[in-house]
Amino acid sequence: MKNNLVTGTIKRHPDGFGFLIPDDSKNPDLYIPKNEMISVMNQDRVQAKSIPERGGDRFRGEIIKILERGQKVIVGAIHSIDKNKVVLLDENGSWGQSLEVLLKDEKVKKGDLIAVQITQYPSEKQTFKGTIKEIIGDSENPLNDIKRVLNSQNIPTEFSATTKKEISKYSSDVDKADFKDRKDLTKLNFITIDGATAKDFDDAIFVEKNKTGFRCLIAIADVSHYVKAKTSLDKDAYERGTSVYFPQFVVPMLPEILSNELCSLKPKVPRLALVADIQLDFNGEKKSHVFYEAVIESKARVTYGQAQEIIDGFENKDLSHVNSMIRLAADVSKILLKNRFEAGSLELEIPEVQMILGPDGIPTDMIRTERLFAHRLIEELMLLANVAVAEYFVSKNVAGIYRIHDQPKPDALKLLEKYMLQFGVKPKLKKTKLQKQLSEALSQFHDKAEAQVLNILTLRSMAQAKYSANNIGHFGLGFENYTHFTSPIRRYPDLIVHRILKSIVIKNKNYPKIDEHYLETASTMTSACEQRAVKAERQFVGIKKARFMKQHIGESFKGVISSVTRFGVFVLLKHFEVDGLVKSEKLSKEPLMFDESNLKLFSKRSGLQFKIGDEIEVVVEDANTDLGQIDFNVKSNFRKTSLDKKSIKRDKPEQKFQKKEFKFQKSKKSKFKPEQKKLSFEKPTVNKSPQVNSGKFDPARHFEAAMEKWKQRNKRK
Repeated sequence: MKNNLVTGTIKRHPDGFGFLIPDDSKNPDLYIPKNEMISVMNQDRVQAKSIPERGGDRFRGEIIKILERGQKVIVGAIHSIDKNKVVLLDENGSWGQSLEVLLKDEKVKKGDLIAVQITQYPSEKQTFKGTIKEIIGDSENPLNDIKRVLNSQNIPTEFSATTKKEISKYSSDVDKADFKDRKDLTKLNFITIDGATAKDFDDAIFVEKNKTGFRCLIAIADVSHYVKAKTSLDKDAYERGTSVYFPQFVVPMLPEILSNELCSLKPKVPRLALVADIQLDFNGEKKSHVFYEAVIESKARVTYGQAQEIIDGFENKDLSHVNSMIRLAADVSKILLKNRFEAGSLELEIPEVQMILGPDGIPTDMIRTERLFAHRLIEELMLLANVAVAEYFVSKNVAGIYRIHDQPKPDALKLLEKYMLQFGVKPKLKKTKLQKQLSEALSQFHDKAEAQVLNILTLRSMAQAKYSANNIGHFGLGFENYTHFTSPIRRYPDLIVHRILKSIVIKNKNYPKIDEHYLETASTMTSACEQRAVKAERQFVGIKKARFMKQHIGESFKGVISSVTRFGVFVLLKHFEVDGLVKSEKLSKEPLMFDESNLKLFSKRSGLQFKIGDEIEVVVEDANTDLGQIDFNVKSNFRKTSLDKKSIKRDKPEQKFQKKEFKFQKSKKSKFKPEQKKLSFEKPTVNKSPQVNSGKFDPARHFEAAMEKWKQRNKRK
């Protein structure tokens, strides 16, 4: 922190204070007090002065200047209408003030969802103002959810007029003149394996056995042949950075004439491709790789389900010409998978959910998707190609763009160890061979109810993968060199990688070299675009989950506690992949204390406690479709059973619950022992200001009232 100045991104808390997340991950987060947040909004990039807190290693920040506004467009529902203005309430506290929107000739009504272009940001001297960019429509209409999300995340949906003019020259057929100087691979049995609803097929595979092992050809659509640098088409693709996928809807990075036609490796038509031609020995070790431009012709469009049936030994008559090749590819993938895990790759089992939307935009069901080996088959071959390209860049000592994933921070690992302790496992996580240690710890819970929560908690402890010109390797996958080469239709970094690769290997076409400074900028930009897309997908899914659960208000479901905070617990339902909050006051009529060291809420009086992994039955109480949030209450008979423990001794309130608390203990031989500390009824020391990374709000202002109620209740007894 040079001169105690830190730059980073603001995360604003609903209570008015905030945190600065530094650009340099080596610096600690800064707590920003409420009085410093008056002019600052969520996602703003700022420069702040770092000031150490007294008596500790925490820091607070004073805002020096706002470098860049994170929100330029606001989406919300009209709360009130005056003659020439409407008001949008700051319901989740991310703005700091409610928003005044000046009307011109727009016809709007209360409850309408509008996108607002900000014209004046809030400060001590001025109010928060804007003008209408788009009238989306009724905020209660589920069909408007997609517009709400796209506007709020500033995701471009229209291609420029210049781009439309540029692509007007393309047809759905490849120009045969483009075959010149390319290898003709149209006779080989290339296939694509994708989901049943996929339309953009950007990768095809061909595998054969030879005298020295296995030859694997991974053909990727040659997007860079059509998307030339410095064109309007390229500019639009760069601004998007990635395609954004929603249930039953996609915002493509490229126009459909490219993404669904010319650059899609459709069956039985010639397509231009960039090929990674890789030779493996019989143990799956890479012996050589070459890269070249080619013309291929996919011989079959195979779905994951069809591929899995063939792998399982069933014959598909329609795919008889590729059955044996699919099985060989599966055998090679098994070898690659085994080698990867032995080398230290980390595997997290995070279930994926397919959301089924009705014609009215309301989800009719949420189905946990089954992960087949056919998925792994394609993944392993794509990983093989990505690593080969990255290693080639390193061997040639050229500037590249890499997919990197840093090691977890020590504080995150300590927190993860605490999580695992709650499940009866006491790992010693060290930096050496950390992936293997994590894999071994997680393997103890394979196929158990608590496995999903523990895998999610492990994922949360990880650093975020991103793009960078600085190659530090990929921790999660266990690769020293890794890039993204296989999806240039939907990821702009892959398009850059294709351009770099061509500039090295294709000598006769004068492909331009790419400037290293550009790669650094592009890495930052595309990483930000990726995060924008992730936020949009999460926001949309959150809204739809809220709409789905709104149909189940009053119904009860079994779940498991996935997170514990000062203000309550988050519960993940077993029946649906939906989580929601049970606030502390809903858990118990008694005041609950937050035990930060053991990550649980507990009552000093009765010994009642709630911790990660506990099973719990909840009732759906509310679903906020604007914020995508769901509130649960504890089912009445669950609360009654938990509180009717009158025989608990006051000096050892945890003793009677010892067996329940440690139900995941593997055996009597386990070295893990429950804590036997005597709980005190003394008032704990409470910080008067929120702590960095301490949760969503500080209990200081709630504690006095809670203790007073406790005292009155005990006086009556």
